[in-house]
Amino acid sequence: MTVGARREGGMDHTPRGWFAIGMEGVSKPGNAGALLRTAHAFGAAFLFAVGDSPGVAATRATDTSDATRHVPFYRWPDPGSLVLPRLCRLVGVELTEEAIPLPSFHHPLQAAYVFGPERGSLSPAMLARCDWVVRIPTRFALNLAVAGAIVMYDRLMALGRFAPRPVSPTAAPEPPPSHRHGRPRFRRGTPPLLAADEGEGGGGGGVA
Repeated sequence: MTVGARREGGMDHTPRGWFAIGMEGVSKPGNAGALLRTAHAFGAAFLFAVGDSPGVAATRATDTSDATRHVPFYRWPDPGSLVLPRLCRLVGVELTEEAIPLPSFHHPLQAAYVFGPERGSLSPAMLARCDWVVRIPTRFALNLAVAGAIVMYDRLMALGRFAPRPVSPTAAPEPPPSHRHGRPRFRRGTPPLLAADEGEGGGGGGVA
């Protein structure tokens, strides 16, 4: 069964912004491959690994989508070498006392989420690089790919274009609001719109 279709009834559910998924010090190829496949399914802009991690060939047993053949994949030897695009904010996913519970986190439009190793944590150097650290409010740590799927689903729900949930299970879902185009935005120095286009007179509404 196909899950996560981007269009339904003509409505595009693609979230605003973009995101990347990364891992630090992951040792198990199966876990790494499952995370890469999940990120590919959710539409990650790029993938990355920091420090020791399985080779791409080793992850293909679980990465059945061949994510690294369709999505850019980068490696860095340590957190200090990590380079992200301008405006991209780094979000660590870790069980720490200071971490923000995921349901209370406001996802930035451009974000790179990084996950730590199995039976371990993100390194102090990586945590120092993070703009925020979030935690999934569970009783104990989750499998790497499961944790990644939860974070990506939460982002999709926060930034995707979906109709609101109905008030009860028996109520029919409301249709999503129709898209509204804002006023055109012009670069600096472009003459303003005519007064007629501002509703102050009749006639055409062209640009002077």
